[in-house]
Amino acid sequence: MMEDIDRSGFGTAGRDGPSLEDGPPIDRIESVFAVYEVQREDGRLVYYGDPLTHPERVMRELWAAFREHGYDAELETRHGEYVLVAEPTSVGIDGIPWTNLGLLLATVCSTLFAGAFWYQLDPFADPATIWRAWPFTAAILGVLGVHEMGHYVMSRYHQVDASLPYFIPVPTLIGTMGAVIKMKGRMPDRKALFDIGVAGPLAGLVATVVVTVIGLHLPPVAVSETVVQNPDAIRIELGYPLLLELLAAGFDQPLYRNDPTMGVNPVVIGAWVGMFVTFLNLIPVGQLDGGHILRAMVGDYQETIAALVPGALFALAGYLYYFRDYSINTVFVWILWGLLAALFASMGAATPIRDDRLGSGRFLLGVVTFGVGLLCFMPVPVMIID
Repeated sequence: MMEDIDRSGFGTAGRDGPSLEDGPPIDRIESVFAVYEVQREDGRLVYYGDPLTHPERVMRELWAAFREHGYDAELETRHGEYVLVAEPTSVGIDGIPWTNLGLLLATVCSTLFAGAFWYQLDPFADPATIWRAWPFTAAILGVLGVHEMGHYVMSRYHQVDASLPYFIPVPTLIGTMGAVIKMKGRMPDRKALFDIGVAGPLAGLVATVVVTVIGLHLPPVAVSETVVQNPDAIRIELGYPLLLELLAAGFDQPLYRNDPTMGVNPVVIGAWVGMFVTFLNLIPVGQLDGGHILRAMVGDYQETIAALVPGALFALAGYLYYFRDYSINTVFVWILWGLLAALFASMGAATPIRDDRLGSGRFLLGVVTFGVGLLCFMPVPVMIID
């Protein structure tokens, strides 16, 4: 539906949906964007026109004005024409998030199934035994959920539209590929970009430390003599990050590295997942948490650093394979993440509307966060011994 433009700053009200008077005065828009047509599309105000300055400056000039009127604006092109699209902002939860709940339930099931094996149970012989793996599920969903809710809460604080977490159920050793939140619109400034990016890893890390300490004090899992003596049994060894080693040493708790008859409590495995996820998310490329944090810290220099990351991951895989004699299955995780890092880097990092420098306090917090992320690094995360 099209509306006539009232040059005094208001448009004629339509029969339904938003009208021009719902957005900023038209003369405010036309100070940087000459409007020649306005349409309403599914609750959005769409302004066709020509930028009077660089498109990025148009957004810097108008973004705050639209936000004051309850809209999130974005400048795009349609069939060669510039279009300013203003969509009503929404930072709340609309209705019951059935998709989120459905994926959460599926992830509960997949992690219970995976956890049964860490508890030396056989869910195929007795499916009811998977419920005994609930501490493993609680540990994993706890650290992942707290991580994502850190992002969500900080998004609400900065009035950035974000969804609730989407958990990803996958039949793997841990039963999930993590969780994500979806974000709409542009970041208002570097502070918001930094705060939202850093909140997830720091919140998740606190939860991970708590879960680690609890798991280290729970009884270990005994491996049956049949499995120990079976020459055809496949053994899975996890690499322990320095943070886990330090916590185990600090609380004087064993990790049973050289004891094939005993294994750490699966709750510790859940904490291990939290540490590994923290490190992966802090890889400084694209839309990963590390990409957001580094972009907020150093601006466009983030692109140069991100371009080096895939090569570093491929080099790590090559070193482990050629010089440390690890199998291709063991080093494949870094080949995969090298490819993913290249993809994420090519997509670019988020660009805030106001691109002012961060204060020294946030910059220092970013350095500390990356340092803590290195404590979660392990050269060989998983090794399968046949």
